[in-house]
Amino acid sequence: MNAPLQTLGIPPTAWYVDETIADLSRPALDARIVTLATETKTLRIDLAKAAVIVVDMQNDFCHPDGWLAHIGVDVTPARSPIAPLQGVLPTVRSLQIPVIWINWGNRPDLLNISAATRHVYDPTGTGVGLGDPLPKNQAPVLQKDSWAAAVVDELTPEPDDIRVDKYRMSGFWDTPLDSILKTLGRTTLFFGGVNADQCVMATLQDANFLGYDCVLLSDCTATTSPDFCWQATLYNVKQCFGFVSDSHALLDAVKD
Repeated sequence: MNAPLQTLGIPPTAWYVDETIADLSRPALDARIVTLATETKTLRIDLAKAAVIVVDMQNDFCHPDGWLAHIGVDVTPARSPIAPLQGVLPTVRSLQIPVIWINWGNRPDLLNISAATRHVYDPTGTGVGLGDPLPKNQAPVLQKDSWAAAVVDELTPEPDDIRVDKYRMSGFWDTPLDSILKTLGRTTLFFGGVNADQCVMATLQDANFLGYDCVLLSDCTATTSPDFCWQATLYNVKQCFGFVSDSHALLDAVKD
């Protein structure tokens, strides 16, 4: 009796091998087609090819003791995605849809961070910028493994979730996100997080440019920018880069 082939990699992109055979056929995962309502069209989506991207739901952006609050920004809007994400993520996980957390996680020495990027966080050079200690708790701003860069307590990632550190507005720039998605065979991406018009939008745009199908979950996304920035984001996603839906529509689509 022939021994079973050994798996190399992760389905659906794995090889199956032994001493004499390398099976490169890469059979697809069993399809699970659902119908999703969006603001512009009804979509047919294969959940076996989907992933959820959550951007920057971190203490520095969403906690009253974080960096954004320190510079005088009301972080209440940035906290509005917490409850919708709490509602949708357990269902997503139960369907074996990967949840990928894209967060700023800078090196302590900031060697890969340009002056232009640092200027966004400390325009005068005399304030509390990237890597500097927050006055309230001394956590270094957006530094990997710090309290400041951690996901807010209400949304603690599960052990099987995937974490990707980013170093620019886009989660694809100089990160392994594209390689991870290709290995997992995921081509449809649902987006949530903050800020909608900055890091979420930059990541979603890059995803579109790379050929991914993009769906912004509007109630799982927010911004502390003026409302016209939010409206422009929704307009541009629908006009140019993908579709806009929400967590309720996604839950309705997968409940059958």
